[in-house]
Amino acid sequence: MTWVNTVRRRARSVLADRARDVSLPPFIPSQSGSDLPPVVMMEPAPTTDDLVPRGVRIAGSWAWRIILFVAAGYLLIRVIGLLRVVIIPVAVALLLAALFEPVSARMRRHGVHRSVAAALVLLAALVLVFGGLGLIVQTFIAQYDDLARQVGDGIDEVQAWLTEGPLHLSQGQLNGYVEALQQQISGNQGALTTGAISTAATVGEMLTGFFLVLFTLFFMLRDGGAMWSFLCRLLPSGARLPVARAGHYSWHTLGAYMRATVFVAFVDAVGIGIGLAVMDIPLALPLTALVFLGAFVPVIGATVTGAVAVLVALVAQGPFSALVVLGIVIAVQQLEGHILQPLIMGRAVALHPLAVILAIASGAVLAGVVGSLVAVPLLAVLNTALRYLFDHPDGEPTPDRTPPGTEPADPDTAPEPVETVDPRTLQT
Repeated sequence: MTWVNTVRRRARSVLADRARDVSLPPFIPSQSGSDLPPVVMMEPAPTTDDLVPRGVRIAGSWAWRIILFVAAGYLLIRVIGLLRVVIIPVAVALLLAALFEPVSARMRRHGVHRSVAAALVLLAALVLVFGGLGLIVQTFIAQYDDLARQVGDGIDEVQAWLTEGPLHLSQGQLNGYVEALQQQISGNQGALTTGAISTAATVGEMLTGFFLVLFTLFFMLRDGGAMWSFLCRLLPSGARLPVARAGHYSWHTLGAYMRATVFVAFVDAVGIGIGLAVMDIPLALPLTALVFLGAFVPVIGATVTGAVAVLVALVAQGPFSALVVLGIVIAVQQLEGHILQPLIMGRAVALHPLAVILAIASGAVLAGVVGSLVAVPLLAVLNTALRYLFDHPDGEPTPDRTPPGTEPADPDTAPEPVETVDPRTLQT
């Protein structure tokens, strides 16, 4: 039976070859009468992955990726710092464009050419800004003499309170503090001179940034939609529609945030300004304008500018007026925090107060006042874009055509539907 032996040898050979690839017993004895050697299975040598615990491997994988993210973020911050003269004006122009774009769009819908509409909106904004600045400067000049006299009287009253009040400071101690302050100023005269030179350079940067804001704002109002469509066409075809719709929803959120912020700032400024006018505090109008600008930084802006008004009242009219102004500022802040912010701002964005505080603090550390100004709107835009992309990765519109990430305080007054993106504009 030679053919039987041949088949048997071939079968053993096949089994031996397969035993090298699959888990078989480590030893297969040879049959009697076979001329094949016994097959011995060798376990593979342990690798590094077998020696390192799985948790350590996962932690290491995350660690080097996090290091790369941190390095990329650091390089991005450095680049932004080097290009701050360009990036800051563009960011300011973007915020203003979100605020003024509805007016420009309404003019275009009524047949006005887009260039003319953008120019008219820009001209109206310039007239409003420079008119307000001129009124503030004129008020300051007109009240300067009275302010100087009231400040002198206020300082004398503060000194009298320090000597005759509960602190019971002597005149010698006060003179010592004044002399120490004068010596401190004299010792830092070089630093003050350097600061003046730095301020002159800052004024030059501000003028450059001002004209850059004007040009950027004009073209954003004129060609903002075309610019966004062009940028989306640079992406891979599968990402164009989702990113385009996420951008449109984010733009709607940014515009709603800016309009709500302007309204809240207006209410803060009017409330505190009326209180300053009733108390006959000097520079009531400039302080009102300062409160209005400070309110663009949520939570802390109006509080800081209100503290400036309290300080002016203390120096000009004494502790009693300062306490009254402090009460007015606190009352306005309570109105903002418990009514305006939930009712008005809640319809624009849905951000947790802790997220707002952390965003403002991070923006202030990274970019100063401008960083604290743009931190919250940037967070609101990212919140809307990421929520939309997570829930609608294929780029379909939301069921109610409203931006994700907004929670209206009143369900019957939901945000207006957002204009959807036409996919045909994203084709190459």
